[in-house]
Amino acid sequence: MSGRASIVVLDYGSGNLRSAERAVARHGVDVTVTADWDAALAADGLVVPGVGAFAACMAGLRAIRGEQIIGRRLAGGRPVLGICVGMQILFGKGVEHGATTEGCAEWPGTVERLDAPVLPHMGWNTVDAPAGSRLFAGLGADTRFYFVHSYAVRRWELAPDPLGNLAPPLVTWAEHGDRFVAAVENGALCATQFHPEKSGDAGAQLLENWLATLR
Repeated sequence: MSGRASIVVLDYGSGNLRSAERAVARHGVDVTVTADWDAALAADGLVVPGVGAFAACMAGLRAIRGEQIIGRRLAGGRPVLGICVGMQILFGKGVEHGATTEGCAEWPGTVERLDAPVLPHMGWNTVDAPAGSRLFAGLGADTRFYFVHSYAVRRWELAPDPLGNLAPPLVTWAEHGDRFVAAVENGALCATQFHPEKSGDAGAQLLENWLATLR
């Protein structure tokens, strides 16, 4: 890629938008926070942050046709990075307080309350990244990332490709009470349950690794 990469942080009324903007901009790329359809489709990379309730995030996303933006980008192999609830909404559905909300369904799976003695899961935790991970390249097994959440995907439901034509997603796990999905790498679509923008040097390295996939 020639010149500086262009990144859009998608503004749909949820997420630490400015924190994400600052964290990505430190890597020498051009970052815009916007809900603009054309800008979000044209950017070299799209970051989808998110905090709060699954249902509220989906409502905000649909209000700007964000699920269509994500789908169109992925159909063209254009990178997307989801963060925290911005990762959760990529799954099939979320269940909160007995209510079910449909997600973007880029991956099958259910976001549900963690089975843990203390919630929210708030603070630093290690992750179990698979071999071949590009997001976690150069980061040791004892590296800690910053989490703030009470809900997560606890079971990975994606069936193997029977024809073997597609590389399987790389799934990273963490534990708080029980195991949950901490990150996924699936072609142009990547996501983390933790906050890279709040994870110090480790988060900066992960963002650099993601940006390197754009070049």
